[in-house]
Order: sequence, then structure tokens, then C-alpha cells
Amino acid sequence: MRLLIIGALGGQIGAASQIAMSRGAKVSQVNDVEAALKSLRSGKGADMAMIDVNLPIRQLVESLANERINLPIIACGVNTDATAAANAIRAGAKEFLPLPPDPELIAAVLEAVAEDNSKLIFSDPAMQEVVSLADQIAPSSASVLINGETGTGKEVMASYLHNRSPRADKPFVCVNCAAIPENLLESELFGHEKGAFTGAIARRIGKFEEAHGGTLLLDEISEMDIQLQAKLLRAIQERVIDRVGGSKPVPVDIRILATSNRDLSEAVREKTFREDLLFRLNVVTLKIPPLRERPSDIVTLSKHFAKKYSEMNSVPFREISDAATEKLKINPWRGNVRELENTMHRAILLAQGDDIGPEAILMPDGTAVPEAPQSKAAYQPQADNSATVSNQAESNVMVGRTVADVEKDLILDTLKHCLGNRTHAANILGISIRTLRNKLKLYSGDGSEIPASGSGHRSAI
Repeated sequence: MRLLIIGALGGQIGAASQIAMSRGAKVSQVNDVEAALKSLRSGKGADMAMIDVNLPIRQLVESLANERINLPIIACGVNTDATAAANAIRAGAKEFLPLPPDPELIAAVLEAVAEDNSKLIFSDPAMQEVVSLADQIAPSSASVLINGETGTGKEVMASYLHNRSPRADKPFVCVNCAAIPENLLESELFGHEKGAFTGAIARRIGKFEEAHGGTLLLDEISEMDIQLQAKLLRAIQERVIDRVGGSKPVPVDIRILATSNRDLSEAVREKTFREDLLFRLNVVTLKIPPLRERPSDIVTLSKHFAKKYSEMNSVPFREISDAATEKLKINPWRGNVRELENTMHRAILLAQGDDIGPEAILMPDGTAVPEAPQSKAAYQPQADNSATVSNQAESNVMVGRTVADVEKDLILDTLKHCLGNRTHAANILGISIRTLRNKLKLYSGDGSEIPASGSGHRSAI
């Protein structure tokens, strides 16, 4: 955990720093917002910032957003009234901490931000095999490709590898290749010089340089534009990068980890991913099985999340009833661990009585979880005549229609089934989130109604 303290914090900075360092954080301090931005642009990096509540928090939050620097902000103040604390939250701070600092409170905030990202919770033999392989390769410098469905914990596995490597005391830097626009991803990775393009108001150190000596995680690398892949390949092979607008190469020493929820071999065949880059990245592959194939982990993780969110929300801890456990087991968990975590967070808030009953295990829209998991067997042809007639009728409906029309209906119906969740729909359809977005943009341009996120019906965009 890298902690950046901004401001003097009313003379309490020494105590706050000591507490944070005693909990394993690496602390640096600057006096104001401009100095904080300069530090972050320089590549020193941070995982969390604690800022004096009297400094311009909104300016900091907006500047970070404009420069695509993802950093949780914690406001702090001495003898601060409730209004100042509320204003800090409205300005974009995640939490407010009163000073003088309480050791347990600072520890709780640090843990909440870190979210135990390197701690793997599992009990299922299928996951044990993956973790055993991870333990074996963690001390090496080899590139690793971590493959698995959305929400299985690929980034957690990457952090696990980093923390068990010789680079554990160096930075662990993550870049979400799917979340950054194509025209900005190059400067995000390699940095840029002042004036390199419109909006480049100062030199910015990229993620490669920020991760120097440590580990760089390229999250959802399959979403990277194929032209940028060529520059990435050079950086990995030669261990040098060129800042956008720069005049000389910059050497870097990093270990590369990459994640994808797609089969990159298929992406190579589709000519959306470079084969030579795949070979360079894929020294070892860790394939994380989906949660539905790890039944023991459903129970183990449910108990873990119930305890975690009971403490976080200051509600009494309740055991999960047998009936609720059975209900959890039959859910297909298309969103995997992430979906289970959200479900258990809801459950501890909705539960009434002495334990968490099945009535508290609900979907985001308040409906009950599916009665049975979807499996490949559910899609196999049936032997009875009624199924044959049904299949023939379905075929007749499709005859005479174009492939594009059938594809459009499939995509929109799947999106509706997922209550507008683009990530879940793309996962079910077996396409990238970028491909899905491009399709929806095309359909919207034709005047089609697109299921809105979080709804079970179609609404016009």
C-alpha cells in the first residue's frame, strides 16, 4: 500500500504516518494539491491519498479524473464539524477520518482500500490446482497470462503473484485496457511529454515507468488496439519504451502479467490479436475456473463476505442458514465471485432474525435467484417428440432471415436477459465488451431500442 499524505493535517501528520507505516504502508507527503499532482505525474504513484479537509478536494478529484489517475481520496481534519466532513464527501472523497488518528480506524480504512487484493479465499480442489501452479511460478520473472470469465478474480490472482515474487516490495501497477479510450491508452502506458498532444499540460510518466522494478498488470489485454500491440511487443522484448512526443528511449525493468476473459488463440485467428505478442505474454497460463465449477468455494466465499460486510456495516454477524446455502449453490453466478460478493453484501443488509435466510438472497432488482444453474446440458437436443417439433419450429422462424438480423436479436435478447449489464452479456455471448458496444452503437443508430443498464425492459437510448 502506497499512501500519499497531502497537507500538514493540523500537526497530526507524524502520528498518522507512523500508524500507516506500522500497518505496512509506504508513506510520502506533499504540502498541497499541485505538489500531489506533480508527484503522481512523475511516476511515484500511490494507492490512496489522505488530504487535509481544508485543501481544495474537488480540484484534486477533478484533476485526477481529467488526467485519468485512479486514486481513492480520504479527507482528514482536526476538530472538524459535520458540515466540512459532508462537503468533503460531496467533493469526491471516499471517507472522512477525524484527527487525532485512531490506529484501528486508519487500519480499517487502509484495509478497505486495499480490499485484501492479494488474499485468495478458496477451498475447492479445482482452485487449489491453480493456486499451486501460481505458487510455483511466482518467484520467477516469467510473463503470465491469467485467463477466466469476468469476476473470477483475475486481478486478485495477479496481486497474489506479485506479493510472492522478489518484486513484492516494488510497485504493482494495473492498467485496465478496456476502460481507457484507444487514443489515450498509448500515453497511459508509455507516458507523454508536455505539449505532445492537446491536453498534455505537463510531462506524465506512464504505467511502464511507474512500475519500474515491480510488476505491470495489463488487465483485459484482448481489448487493446492491434496497432498499439506492436509497440507493446517492442517494449516487452527490448525493455525500453518511448514516451509520446519523446526523443529518446527509456529503459524499464518490469514483470508483465496480463488478463483476459477471452480465448486469445481465437482472437489471433480473428486477426484482432498479434500471435507474436501472445507467445511473448503466454509463458505460463493460469486459467481460473468459473465459480459454478467451484461449489466448495461458493460456501467458503459466502461466509467470508458475510463476515466482511457485517463488520463494514456495523451490523451483527449472522450465520448463513442451510436453506440460504442451498439457494446460493443453485445460482449459476454468471458474474462469478464479484456477483456473489454483491449478493452477500445485500443479504447482510436485508437479513432479519438470527441468521441469513433464503429470503435475503436476492438479485439486484429484488427478484429471487434462478431455481437451477444453466449448464451446457440445458442446450442439448432432447429425444422426445415435443422438443423435436420445437426445434423445427425455431428453425422455420429463422429461415429467410439474414445472419445480421438473427445476430441482432440474439444480442439484444441476451442483454435484456442480463438486465442491461453489458459485461455479463458479452461474457454469455462470447464476444468482447468492445465488440458488444460497437454492435449496440450500430443498432442504436438504426433506431433500435437498447436495454438500459439495470432494467429488465428496453428503453430508447
